[in-house]
Amino acid sequence: MGIDLAGSENRNTGICVMDSSFRIIHLSVKHTDEEIINIVERCKPKIIAIDAPLSLPKGRKDIDINNGIHFRKCDLELRRMRIKFFPITLGPMRMLTKRGMRLKMTLEKMKYKVIETFPGAVQDILGIPRKTKGIEKLRSGLIEFGIKNIPENATHDELDAITCAIIAKYYHDGTYLEIGDPDEGTIILPKS
Repeated sequence: MGIDLAGSENRNTGICVMDSSFRIIHLSVKHTDEEIINIVERCKPKIIAIDAPLSLPKGRKDIDINNGIHFRKCDLELRRMRIKFFPITLGPMRMLTKRGMRLKMTLEKMKYKVIETFPGAVQDILGIPRKTKGIEKLRSGLIEFGIKNIPENATHDELDAITCAIIAKYYHDGTYLEIGDPDEGTIILPKS
């Protein structure tokens, strides 16, 4: 399962569930944590890959209290890879980080394996155009990659959720790159 999580329940969260042959079996836009959890309980995925920061940098106890620590090791590794991203302490990212951490804790209590990923980095590594190049180019890139059953009217949130689901499959198959410090938080990407 892939989740392109929004920072607020008022915004769209894309959700994708795929089988092991990259065939989409569920694709939707939801809003509330309850709606997300209902889909998880119905589909019972082996791995849930979420596009949201799921941890704080070491030495930072609260996302809202600035102590000068802004980056996790995985964030710094993204920077070294020349992959553009928003720091988790940047304004709107704080709300997304809080929601991501809360949802991860809930899902792990329910005994699901939850990992953090970043669709933009995944798309860069796999050579799939990001949504900033156009939704149709992203959709075409995912189809060319081998994703089956993508609706023509899929939103950018759903397309990023599909990208997250690709990483859940890679993680399940053991063909992934893990960047960061496991004691702090890692981001799962495809091997280049």
